[in-house]
Amino acid sequence: MDIVWFRDLVICIFGLGAAIAVIILAVLALILYVKIQPIIKSVKTTTKTVENISSCVEEEVVKPLSQVAAFVQGIRQAAGMFGRFTKKKEED
Repeated sequence: MDIVWFRDLVICIFGLGAAIAVIILAVLALILYVKIQPIIKSVKTTTKTVENISSCVEEEVVKPLSQVAAFVQGIRQAAGMFGRFTKKKEED
């Protein structure tokens, strides 16, 4: 038994150990994927529900509220403009 035979034995042992480690990691990854899959589906469903709720709120609340706010802003600007016209006439 010389050093070459020992080197080859060590290479074979480490190669076999690496192959076993890769197989174990692959099995663990598969198990983790199977356990996480229902959670991912639940998150997708929740996301879809939140998206539907937010679009409904946007259509039913935000758009009418922004239209009312724009209308009120227009009335305020018109009142301010009339106020400026009346002040100029009073000063003259």
